[in-house]
Amino acid sequence: MMNKTVKSGKYLRLVIRDGWEYVERVNSTGVVIIVARTSEDKVLLVEQFRRPVEKNVIAFPAGLAGDDHGRSNEDLAEAARRELLEETGYIAHTMKKLFTGPVSAGMCRDMVTIFHAGKIRKVAKGGGVGEWEKIKVHEVPIHSVDRWLRRQQKKGLLVAPNVFGGLYFLKHWVKS
Repeated sequence: MMNKTVKSGKYLRLVIRDGWEYVERVNSTGVVIIVARTSEDKVLLVEQFRRPVEKNVIAFPAGLAGDDHGRSNEDLAEAARRELLEETGYIAHTMKKLFTGPVSAGMCRDMVTIFHAGKIRKVAKGGGVGEWEKIKVHEVPIHSVDRWLRRQQKKGLLVAPNVFGGLYFLKHWVKS
């Protein structure tokens, strides 16, 4: 059976295929998440208000590849470099692909690629692009990040589940 587009918006499209409803992104070639820690062994996390859940969410820097005009063929690693700089103000000497998998396989087609940003250096303020992003950067010592995350949850912030996966990579797969 072919896909049937039920509704299409500026950024998303609702599709039905074989009786299954799901969402596709319009004008995006992938999703990237960047895990990084500073030379002082601090994990880079970002905080941003997210309208669908009406709360601030703690996450790793992340974003879309190929979503801006003139970037339709943007490489995922380049998108990861760009998002890291835009959101945190850090540049990475290396960007290594760690993992690719579905974001929410029952709801959308998005595949997320997690990158490790190596040898990072602060060169700008960060905080996102445009007035609407308003990203707050957190540099949290890796040895106390679990306690810090619990405190944020007690304050009413949400923690994106991929934070725990990213921390696993930082603690067990990559060297600082």
